[in-house]
Amino acid sequence: MDKLHYSRVMIKLSGEALAGDQQFGIEPAAISKFCGEIAAVAKTGVQVALVIGGGNIFRGLSASAKGMDRSSADYMGMLATVMNALAVQDALEKLDCDTRVLSAIPMQAVAEPYVRRRAIRHLEKGRVVICAAGTGNPFFTTDTAAALRAMELKAEAIIKATKVDGVYDKDPMKHSDAVKFESITYIETLEKRLGVMDSTAISLAMDNNLPIIVFNLFEEGNITRVVKGEKIGTIVHGGNND
Repeated sequence: MDKLHYSRVMIKLSGEALAGDQQFGIEPAAISKFCGEIAAVAKTGVQVALVIGGGNIFRGLSASAKGMDRSSADYMGMLATVMNALAVQDALEKLDCDTRVLSAIPMQAVAEPYVRRRAIRHLEKGRVVICAAGTGNPFFTTDTAAALRAMELKAEAIIKATKVDGVYDKDPMKHSDAVKFESITYIETLEKRLGVMDSTAISLAMDNNLPIIVFNLFEEGNITRVVKGEKIGTIVHGGNND
């Protein structure tokens, strides 16, 4: 087995990744593809935790902008992440990858309550842990939930899986002259408003010197490359990293 650079990681997936080529909803074929990648990484011995967004089903901030109460909208968004977590759990377990969903909002019929020590124990037993329902509080995004859970679970990096192959100075989908960063500091990310993760998540990572690696989810083998320490995508760090 090749030497692994990380032994425990937090993977942040957008809800849109579960929609595949659809505009919204859950596309089983898309889920199966990236779950195959996650299962392969888990079987190398890396301990894997996941946080999944809910934007493919419901986006609280957008609903709030249209007049819905922000707290109510955010709670609905949290429930959307639980639906996504259950879909990913199902796909992973079809690949013989033992998985547990832990929800910040108690709903014992479908998920275990999130308890930090329990989550760590699942990781130590080789199970993939999916942290659902964000932080359990309105006004916080799943980006912030990923940073918070990563620190609680003592993950060594946040792996931000996206549709693009790193962090750019502008949207590469809209601008052909967009320039990719091989590495960038937390401060630069905030100052340039690059939208890697929201400012609260970046600040949490910065305060705890937790690297964030941004890369293309849909290129086969990329997650494995990251945990082996290969330089792909963009690394967001404190300024002392190579």
